[in-house]
Amino acid sequence: MMPCHKLPSSQMRRFGLAFMLPAALLSAIAFPTQVQTATAQTSAGNSPLTIHSDIQEYDAKTQVATARGNVQMLYPARQLQATAAQAQYFTKERRIDFSGNVYILQQGGNSMRAEKVSYLIDEGRFVALPQSKRQVESIYMIQESDSNGQGNTPAPAPPAFKRSN
Repeated sequence: MMPCHKLPSSQMRRFGLAFMLPAALLSAIAFPTQVQTATAQTSAGNSPLTIHSDIQEYDAKTQVATARGNVQMLYPARQLQATAAQAQYFTKERRIDFSGNVYILQQGGNSMRAEKVSYLIDEGRFVALPQSKRQVESIYMIQESDSNGQGNTPAPAPPAFKRSN
C-alpha cells in the first residue's frame, strides 16, 4: 500500500472526502452549531417576518414551517417580537402557533406571557392559552393623563390580545 503523501491528488481528495463528509454531515445533523434563520422575501406590499431558531423544517406538502429551540420572531412592520420553544407558521391559514414559555412584546411595552399563543396575521390578533391551572398574563402600558384629563402623548395601540377558554 502506498503512503498517503504519495497518492495522486485526485485519490487524496477522494480519500479525504470519504472521511470528512460523514463527519461534517453528522455534526450538522446531530449537533447544530449555528442558529437557523428564515426571512420572507420582500417585494411591493410585503414586509419581512424573521424567525431565528436552533432547527427549522419546512413541509412543502402541507406548507407548514416549524422552528424549534430558542425561537425568536421579529416582525418590524407590526412592531412585534416573540420568543418561544417552538413556532409553526401555517402559510395557507396565515397563522403562527407559538408554544412553550411564549413571550410576545410590542414596541411601547405591551406584552403577553402564555404557554401557547396563536397569532392570526391578517387580523393582527393573538389567542393565548395558559398552562394547566395557570393564567395568561398581559401587560398594557397606559398613558397617564394630566390634570386636564388629557394625556401628554398618545400611547401606542395595544395589540389585539384575546384569551381563549
